[in-house]
Amino acid sequence: MLTSPSNALHSSTPHFWPVRRSRLCRSRNLPRFHSGERSSGGGGKLCSLSLLSASGASKFSVRALVRPDVTEDADSVGDGSLAFPNHVSVKIPFGNREILVETGLMGRQASSAVTVTDGETIVYTSVCLADVPSEPSDFLPLYVHYQERFSAVGRTSGGFFKREGRTKDHEVLICRLIDRPLRPTMPKGFYNETQILSWVLSYDGLHAPDALAVTSAGIAVALSEVPNAKAIAGVRVGLIGGEFIVNPTVKEMEESQLDLFLAGTDTAILTIEGYSNFLPEEMLLQAVKVGQDAVQATCIAIEVLAKKYGKPKMLDAIRLPPPELYKHVKELAGEELTKALQIKSKISRRKAISSLEEKVLTILTEKGYVIDEVAFGTIEAQPDLLEDEDEDEEVVPEGEVDQGDVHIRPIPRKPIPLLFSEVDVKLVFKEVSSKLLRRRIVEGGKRSDGRTLDEIRPINSRCGMLPRAHGSTLFTRGETQALAVVTLGDKQMAQRIDNLEGSDEYKRFYLQYTFPPSSVGEVGRIGAPSRREIGHGTLAERALETILPSDDDFPYTIRVESTVIESNGSSSMASVCGGCLALQDAGVPVKCSVAGIAMGMVWDTEEFGGDGSPLILSDITGAEDASGDMDFKVAGNEDGVTAFQMDIKVGGITLEIMEKALIQAKAGRRHILAEMAKCSPPPTLSLSKYAPLIHIMKVHPSKVYSLIGSGGKKVKSIIEESGVEAIDMQDDGTVKIMAIDVASLERAKAIISGLTMVPAVGDIYRNCEIKSMAPYGAFVEIAPGREGLCHISELSAEWLAKPEDAYKVGDRIDVKLIEVNEKGQLRLSVRALLPESETDKDSQKQQPAGDSTKDKGSQRKYVNTSSKDRAAAGASKVSSGDELVLKKKDVRRATGGSSDKTMKSNSSTNEESLVNGEATIS
Repeated sequence: MLTSPSNALHSSTPHFWPVRRSRLCRSRNLPRFHSGERSSGGGGKLCSLSLLSASGASKFSVRALVRPDVTEDADSVGDGSLAFPNHVSVKIPFGNREILVETGLMGRQASSAVTVTDGETIVYTSVCLADVPSEPSDFLPLYVHYQERFSAVGRTSGGFFKREGRTKDHEVLICRLIDRPLRPTMPKGFYNETQILSWVLSYDGLHAPDALAVTSAGIAVALSEVPNAKAIAGVRVGLIGGEFIVNPTVKEMEESQLDLFLAGTDTAILTIEGYSNFLPEEMLLQAVKVGQDAVQATCIAIEVLAKKYGKPKMLDAIRLPPPELYKHVKELAGEELTKALQIKSKISRRKAISSLEEKVLTILTEKGYVIDEVAFGTIEAQPDLLEDEDEDEEVVPEGEVDQGDVHIRPIPRKPIPLLFSEVDVKLVFKEVSSKLLRRRIVEGGKRSDGRTLDEIRPINSRCGMLPRAHGSTLFTRGETQALAVVTLGDKQMAQRIDNLEGSDEYKRFYLQYTFPPSSVGEVGRIGAPSRREIGHGTLAERALETILPSDDDFPYTIRVESTVIESNGSSSMASVCGGCLALQDAGVPVKCSVAGIAMGMVWDTEEFGGDGSPLILSDITGAEDASGDMDFKVAGNEDGVTAFQMDIKVGGITLEIMEKALIQAKAGRRHILAEMAKCSPPPTLSLSKYAPLIHIMKVHPSKVYSLIGSGGKKVKSIIEESGVEAIDMQDDGTVKIMAIDVASLERAKAIISGLTMVPAVGDIYRNCEIKSMAPYGAFVEIAPGREGLCHISELSAEWLAKPEDAYKVGDRIDVKLIEVNEKGQLRLSVRALLPESETDKDSQKQQPAGDSTKDKGSQRKYVNTSSKDRAAAGASKVSSGDELVLKKKDVRRATGGSSDKTMKSNSSTNEESLVNGEATIS
């Protein structure tokens, strides 16, 4: 770009290639270019230019690169189309297939940006760094943001604004999957803020984007200026049909018994996370081996790509504390710090270490560290001028040097104290504390609280802590304590998940983990769940999900709320133990009990006098987690594993170390399960009296719509009339009724039974209410919402002039169904239930001798057939011409729209119902 004293430049000579005037100032009073003779050479040669100011007083000599085929925009060509000279497109292995990696096409202003394609799933990832390093700390300023855009599947997000909002829980989990394997590869002392953005731009519904996003981030970091040690990649491993599959499709994962995510380098494993159906440790190790081989092949390809196309690393940005500071901190606080680390109580130990840290900070940052004078030779010879009175008798004192007329007397120099920055002192103090803690474990075989390497802290469990909750447990392990509370509900309480699949997903079981600052004796902000809380809650949720009964066996939505009351390590695994007991206390028929344990590790034991082999720690505390090299959480029962998660702070671990940790974790789980069995008071193993009641029944699928009604009016009226909490219906005819008491549940069952019943001729209905009267008969409600006509001739064995002569509205009678016409209308009879003697006597009374034939104006006679004959015929019949013929068209009933919309259920316990096909509650 040519520059001048003015604010902008303007091309005015035809000797230059065209420029875009939109990028230049259009003022006419600006300096102009005057070119000399243009070189006849090809592109890349130089020509002389003279630059005149607007007044013509000044002249500058400029040499410009002649590119006749390029415009001012360095990325454009002669025909106006953009060129991407740094565009790279390669394919690298990704499990059992290859993925396409492209860089240099998008996001060219970022430190690095890549798009990775697997099938039709495309993930874009960019890496950017701050130009100026932030304040040094013990935490790498790395920020990861992952987002699944609904445009990737041709949808828009819900809500009023129709755009992506806050990060969803499953997006947070993928952010953690990207973050955790990258941190161990970053060097200490790199404090430039680094941001990784990963977006799903296209999703085909077949290739999952999570493992692809982790690999994409590993490629982007490898190509960027971030001084990471090694390239990382991630894969998913499934167990389908007894065979381990690397990066299975979404459809294949539906049949998998294992969901293992693994990330690492070409030589080591950095993180694993997954869930299984009580998978044995041996098979889990085989799956890890399969995944590690796939990661190794991908990482080798990434390293080759980075060497060829990557940017130089910012190694000069690494800033470490002065090496001598480690020695000074150890000299000032070594002995006292060793004693403080042996204090068993967490709060007391923390206060003692904090007080010691303040003391060290005051000396090294304010007063200054004074170096020993003798050791560092600070005595300096300084001249002391003495008057020379008698040169012949002069005697040179011992220790002085004769320099003619001047005697030089050594004078001690006052030492200058050394001062260090507060941040460096804090970093070094923490590292020294960590090393002293490791030394105690390696040399003495004892930990801070006096336990051995595989010893578990004391455990105490109590169920039924909260009387009104459906289930509750207070689980305590050492200084870690979790309160687990279970709430049961219907489908309306299920958690709705909006994802890229295109269909709403509802979770009938979810665990929500809360870690308040009071759990560690601190003051902090209370707000939305942090990424750590979401991650820990999901791990505990997946550990318990395997032991839950099916929806058919236990039709409840289950919510477990785990609040960490006190924390000193392994709070997520305490949530697993407490959640399992709380489920049993709520009456959930779990398959078995599960427990969780967190394992730690000391990697480099040779530094502290060990043999060099890593040491595995069981049930680690918070200090061992912070100062150790591994946090490996494993949950399951005595036979297998249901959930696991491992984070590494060193360069990675091997399969042999992982095998040792899994074996030791299995022994720890057995011990914890035995202690959980001693819970006092024990779980009730039955539903709480405050828990809702859910009844399941089946109706014909064609009856579902009539039960719902227009706009849900019918089902709402049933809920209001019966007093139940909710009624849920499915297309297959399954109906779930949730109520808080038995009475309302029975009322709803009776109403639904009446609305959906399929009556059969010959059914008898007792204690039915007469709802209305008509001149030709009475309408009787045989079930809630279902009525039939009892003709006046069927109301009594005697002749009636009108129905009111025998009954009135509100009376209750027993009726028998004698006919169902083609419209579904019911004809009922009281006479059919009367004894045979009464009907015969009445027949003789109504048919005197000699009066068998009369004209049409004569008095009509009614012939009564037996109940048996009437039931067989399905209606009253006549046999002679003078007898009144009762036809189907004479049977009328007042029908309403609501009576046609019916549902099927049980009748109340004191009523006799002949409805078939009712399901019973488990």
